[in-house]
Amino acid sequence: MKRILITGAGGAPSTNFVRSLRSASEKFYLVGCDANPYYLMRAETDARYLVPTVHDKNFLPLIKNIIRTERIEFIHIQNDDEIGWFSKYRNRIPAKLFLPDQKTITICQNKFQSYLKWKKANLRIPKTFPIKTPADLKAAFKKLGSSLWLRSTTGAAGRGSMPTDNFKSAKAWIDFHKGWGEFTAAERLTDMSITWMSLWHKGKLIVAQGRKRLYWEMAKVAASGITGVTGGGETVDDPSLDTIAIAAISAIDKKPHGLFGVDLTYDKNGIPNPTEINIGRFFTTHLFFTQAGINMPHIYVQLAFGQKPNLPKKRINPIPPGRIWIRGVDFLPVLTDRSTIEKHKKNLETRIKLQTP
Repeated sequence: MKRILITGAGGAPSTNFVRSLRSASEKFYLVGCDANPYYLMRAETDARYLVPTVHDKNFLPLIKNIIRTERIEFIHIQNDDEIGWFSKYRNRIPAKLFLPDQKTITICQNKFQSYLKWKKANLRIPKTFPIKTPADLKAAFKKLGSSLWLRSTTGAAGRGSMPTDNFKSAKAWIDFHKGWGEFTAAERLTDMSITWMSLWHKGKLIVAQGRKRLYWEMAKVAASGITGVTGGGETVDDPSLDTIAIAAISAIDKKPHGLFGVDLTYDKNGIPNPTEINIGRFFTTHLFFTQAGINMPHIYVQLAFGQKPNLPKKRINPIPPGRIWIRGVDFLPVLTDRSTIEKHKKNLETRIKLQTP
C-alpha cells in the first residue's frame, strides 16, 4: 500500500485529491498535514498532523519527522507557497516528489516573468506592464486606455486583482496592498476564462483536459468578480486551445515534468490568451475529471512511483465536451451535462409562453 503525505490537507484542493485517490482501484494510506488547526479537522486522511507554515524554521524538521514516523514514500503539495518551499529543499526531503524543475516553478509562480517568456515566444497575450511607482501606473493608463486590469504578480485565487478605469482608485488599491513593485497593469480582456489541466512526464504529455469556467462562486464578494472559487465548469474539446496551451508551456519549459494548469482568458476576438500557469498542482476542482471518468491524481501517483498507468486512448480531452460540474460552499458537487441544463431552459421558455396575459 502506497503511503502518501498530503500538505494543506484540510483545503478543498487537497480534499479533492484525497477523494480522487479513494475512488481509485487500489488502496492508499494517506497522511495529511496543515498549518491551520481548524482546517486540519476537515482533512479526510488516515492520519493528521498540525504543522507550522513553511516560513517557520521548524517546518523542515517536523516534515522529516512525519516522513519517518509514518514511513511516507511520496508527498503531494496543493499550495503555491509550499510548492515553492518543497521545490527549493527537494534534495533534503527523504521522500519522492513529482515536481517540475526549480527554474520552471520560479517563473510560473511569477506572472510577469511568465508574461515575458510568452512575449518572447510571440504568443497572443494581454499587454502588461510592471507597476513600481505611481508614475508607472499613470503611464499604464496612457498605454492601455481608460480601463485596465490590476493584479499581484504572485499568489492564487485572483490575489490583488481588480478592474479599474480610475487612477485614484487604482493607486489606493495598490497602496492598500502595499503592492508597489509587486503589481502589474494589463490590458482588459473579456470575462470568459478557461483552464487546460495537463500532466507531463520527462517532456512527454501524458494526459490533458480543457475546462471552461461558467461562473465564479461568491463573485459578488470580490472587487474584481474573481474569487478563485469556480462555481461551475464545463469540459471542452478545442484543438486551438490545446495548441495555445502547449505553446504556453513550451515557452517556459522545453521538457515539462509534472503538473501544468494553464489559465487563459478570451480576448475580444474570441482567442484564449494565457494569463498564468498553476504549476506543480491540480486546480481545485480536479475531482470533476475523476467523476467524469479520468482520474488524473491516480495516474499522477502511478507515474511518481514508476508504474505504467492505464491511460485513455485519447490523451487530450478524453472526457466528452459538455460535462458540467456545479459546486458551492456546503453543497455536495453535482455532475451533469449541457443537454440537461438546456432542457431546463427550454422548459422555462415553454412555461412562460403558456402564461395567461
